[in-house]
Formats: sequence, C-alpha cells, structure tokens
Amino acid sequence: MGTSRQKKQRAQDDDRPGVWVAYGKLVKLWRNKSGLTQQELAEAVGYSCDQLASIEQGRRPAKSAFTDAAEVRLKAGGTLAVLQDDVDLAKLPLFFQDFALIETEAVSRFSSDPMLIPGLLQTEEYARALVSEHSPPLSEEVIEQRVEARLSRQKLLTRTPMVDTSFIIGELALTSTVGDAEVMRTQLRHLLKQGTMRNVEIQIMPLNRGFHPGLDGSMVVMETLEHRRVGYIESQEVGLVITNAATVSAFGLRHGKLRTQALNVEESAHLIEDMAGGS
Repeated sequence: MGTSRQKKQRAQDDDRPGVWVAYGKLVKLWRNKSGLTQQELAEAVGYSCDQLASIEQGRRPAKSAFTDAAEVRLKAGGTLAVLQDDVDLAKLPLFFQDFALIETEAVSRFSSDPMLIPGLLQTEEYARALVSEHSPPLSEEVIEQRVEARLSRQKLLTRTPMVDTSFIIGELALTSTVGDAEVMRTQLRHLLKQGTMRNVEIQIMPLNRGFHPGLDGSMVVMETLEHRRVGYIESQEVGLVITNAATVSAFGLRHGKLRTQALNVEESAHLIEDMAGGS
C-alpha cells in the first residue's frame, strides 16, 4: 500500500511545472536564511502550514498576494516577484502556454470569437462557470488555478505600453447562458465597462448577418513588440500558433472584413446594454 502511495506521489511530482519547483526552492532558501520555520512563515503570510509546504515543494502555485507578503517578510529582494508571471503562466493548459507567452509581448491584438466571450474580457464568475464545465471534469484546485491564470492575463489590457485591441464577438455569445442569468448580466455589464477603455474596441456580429468568415472559428492576429505578426487558432483544447506570413496575412484580411460586417462600436454598446437590462 505504501509503495502504491509513493508511486502516485512521484507521478504527481513529475507533473510539477519547473517554475513552480524553482519558486518553491527559493521560498525555502529565503525562509531558512531568515531563520523561520514553515509554521512561522505560514502565519506571517496568512497561509496554512500545509499550503506553504505545497508551495515549497512546487506542488501548488503561489498567488500574487503570497508573493507580495513573502517578499516583505523574507526580504527576498524581488527574487520571488520576478517569477510571478511565469508561475501564473504555468497555471494555463499546456496547449495554450506558447500563445500566452507571445501575447505578453503584443502591441496589437485583434480577435474574433463567434460563440463565447473572449478570455481577456471574461468576469471571474463567467470564467469559473466555463472552466467548471470542462470535460472530463477538472479538480477544484485546477479549476481555481485556470481561473486565476485567465484573470491574470487580463493585465494585458491595462499595461504600459498600451496594447491596441479589437474584439469581434458573435451575438450568440451574448445570448448563450453561461452559469446563470445573473452571471450573464454581470458579464454583459463588464463588457460595457471594458469597452470604454481607449485601447479596447468591442464589436458585435449580429446573428442576422448570415454567413461570414468568423463562422469558420475563432482566431487571433497579433503584432509583437518586434513587429512580428502571428496568428492563433484553437479548438477542442488544441491550440496552434501560426507564423507563416501568408496565413497570418489572410487572418488579418478576414478580421478586417469582419470589422466592416459587424455592428460598429456604438451600435454594439447599445445592443449589449439592451441585453444587460433585459436579461
């Protein structure tokens, strides 16, 4: 029986992201240098001893609040904070991590999502409702990690230098209930708020528009700080980063056409407002 448990633990340890392991070793190093026990540090940062042990062993990712508190208590000199973005990135599904890393270097990001609210615009409740319906089911811990990672990505919209973004969202995404009516009402109001940002443009593609290029599936076109253009498509947990210049150019042309076919920004805001009020 003991051997079986040991094998299971080794298998779990083998799945630990390398950055979580490295972060945990740094926490343990700074804790030992500070002369603190796990119990003393756990109490200082508002964690349980088991939670801290999991972080030090690389089995649990640290949240930003933990990192901020640990930096102060351990006088870590920024060595933990500098890893936080990478710790958050490793919470994302493996298929998405390459794209998410490129996304952090974007100067522009244009996307089309015919069926769901895009992750960068999701509320916490909407994101949790979506992730909770994953098939096969995910553990509560993984659900929380993925929601946290999705919300962390949204810093892209408020960072400096500013990222120019365009979101074309299918009307179906506004009418398909994710969670419940209150989750959707809050999500629609959140869209209105996000749409007032200077670098965020939200357009709705109405259902009565008939066939358009966006119905072939969601897509993203980005330009990086180095002015490199990349595309991204995703379906059924398979993601593909596209660097072929001709294909990325075609994505850009399609997105441009979609912007002319969708409602303009003002019309879209009015539609969202009507739906939010009538949900």
